[in-house]
This record gives sequence, structure tokens and C-alpha cells, in this order.
Amino acid sequence: MTHPDRDNKPEWAPPNAGNEFASFVMRGVNTPSPAGGLPGKKRRSLTVDEHVDGVLSGNRMILARTITLIESNAPAHRDMGQEVLQRLMPHAGRSMRVGISGVPGAGKSTFIEALGSMLCEQGHRVAVLAVDPSSTLSGGSILGDKTRMERLSAHPNAYIRPSPTGGNLGGVTEKSRSTIQVCEAAGYDVIIVETVGVGQNEIAVRGMVDCYMLLGIAGAGDDLQGIKKGVIEIADLFVVNKADGDNKARARRTQAEMSTVLHYLTPYTPEWSVQALTCSALKGDGVAEVWESVTRFFAHLKEHGWLEQRRAQQNVGWLHELMNQELRHLFLENPAVAKELPHLEKEVAAGKTPVYQAAKSLLSCFQNKSR
Repeated sequence: MTHPDRDNKPEWAPPNAGNEFASFVMRGVNTPSPAGGLPGKKRRSLTVDEHVDGVLSGNRMILARTITLIESNAPAHRDMGQEVLQRLMPHAGRSMRVGISGVPGAGKSTFIEALGSMLCEQGHRVAVLAVDPSSTLSGGSILGDKTRMERLSAHPNAYIRPSPTGGNLGGVTEKSRSTIQVCEAAGYDVIIVETVGVGQNEIAVRGMVDCYMLLGIAGAGDDLQGIKKGVIEIADLFVVNKADGDNKARARRTQAEMSTVLHYLTPYTPEWSVQALTCSALKGDGVAEVWESVTRFFAHLKEHGWLEQRRAQQNVGWLHELMNQELRHLFLENPAVAKELPHLEKEVAAGKTPVYQAAKSLLSCFQNKSR
């Protein structure tokens, strides 16, 4: 007769081994499922007052739910989200808005974690709006910035909000401006916007932040070719990251090369000399110096009255962005357009109808139905 424990042991267990190699299956407790099965109790929706009061009190859970409300494209959510925003606006606008972009592999998340952790220890409240790329196939995104910034996300003075781009070419979500204001109303005095890569078209963040920082690396082939000239021209600060170990000398060379390039470019901010700095986010070296340059930049903006001017430009840009969004929603939700669009898509795909003619036809449907 086989020993009962032998059946629960792997084949490679020593012959005289005890139960330390054995595996046992415990029978679970049978409990009746609720009517309708899983899921259980549905979370109650918040009122406008609860959203506003929760954000102003610094409640992180309500802050997250408020941003989710604002990011929603459902018509009912859009109306409620705009009402919440209107109530929060008088409490916004008191932060330092910093945008950070960089070539893939530049260590943006590592740098933001090092910078954000340092600022939190100094008493700042830091909100990081980390924009994740959406899949062109499923529309989903990884949303892994809280995993990459594990130390910062655990700090009580920090709030990290990963948001999908929704396929937005500008590298930032279409609701990023609203999210910035909500975080400011919640008391965060440093807002960092991390964007997806860099490129000629991925510069929308410039229009919603006060300071735009560009991260690069050395030792990756042609150091400067990976960054488009159009992106360099709008930067207020250039930082060569990963300046440590054997890469330190190459980082210094890249810094010198970039300093030469910046010398011949007209700065985006008048009377400001754009610096090229080096740092090692992994080791923390040079991160404090980078922030010192950022604070000098903000002092420069305030001294010349350009901070108020830049915020006014951001608001005008936001107006045009919202008009484009609302017009798109009105167009796609129009019954006549919704009825005709599938047919015209098939016609265009089959080459039977020119694209321009199809677009004109849809616009005619919209205009006739709107009258």
C-alpha cells in the first residue's frame, strides 16, 4: 500500500523525506453567490458637490474619480465634468507646470521619480501626469508608470496619474489641460507632464506648461539626430541623462555639442539662455542642479511678466482645443451623420467615392440636420 503522503510528493523527493516536500489541496468553503452573480455592490456615483469638496480637501480617491469623470466622453459625464471644473477653476493656477519629453530610452520615468522624490522631501506636493501610448489596435494602454515610479507613487506628497493618449498625436491626452487644473485645485504645487517620445508633431505639451524640458542621452549612436530640430527649438532646458559610469565622458561631450547647437537657436522664451545640463537620475547626481535651473527659469518668467502672458496663451489654446473636441462630438453624434458614415466608409474603402466628396457629403448631412 502506498503511503498517503507519497502521492502528494514530487518524484524527485528523497525516499525518506517527510511532509516538507508534499503538496496538499484544501477544500474551500462553499458560500452562496449573490443574486446575479459577480460583480457585487456597484459604487455610488458622486454629486458635483462631493467631487468639488473631495478635490479641495485633497482626497486622493475622489481626485482620481474626478479626473476619470473629466476624461470620460459620455455626454452626461461631459456636462457634469465641466460643471465640476468651473467650480474648481478659482482654486487652480498656483502651480509650476513642467513638461518633460525625451527620446525613447532617455530614462524619463527614472528622472521624474528622482526629481519628484526630491521635491516631495522638500515639502512640495507633486502631481505627475504620465501619458501612456494607446494601442492602435485595441485602444488600450499599458498604464505602467506607477510600477516604474514605485518609490514616488508611495510618497504621501505625490500623486501619479497615468492616462492613455487615445491615439492623440500630440503625445498628451485631450483632457490633460483639465487634469492639470484639477490637480492644482487639490493643492499640488508642482505639476509634471510626461509625454510620449518626441517628434515634430508631438509638441502639444508646450502649449499647456510653463517650462518645457527635453531629456536626451549620450552613447546611443548619433546623439542629436534622434531629436527633431522643431522640438529642440521650443525647449527651455536640455538635460543629458544617464551621465554615470563609462557613459559620463560621452554625456559631457553631448552636453558640449548641444550647448553649441542651442547657442545658434532663438530661444522660445525671450531673454532666456537655454542651458544643457547633465545628470544621473539613477544615482541622483545633478538632479538638484536641474531643479535649480527650473526655479531660475520661473523667476525669469515672473520678473518680466511672462508667466501671466503664458498662462493667458494656454487658456486661449485650451478654448480652441475644446471647440475642436465639442464640434467633433456634435458631428459624430449627429443622427444623419451616424447613419451615412458607415455607407460612405465602405464606398471610400472600395474606391467608389473620392474621400473629399465623402467628407463634403457628411458635412452636408450635418448642416441640413442642424438647421
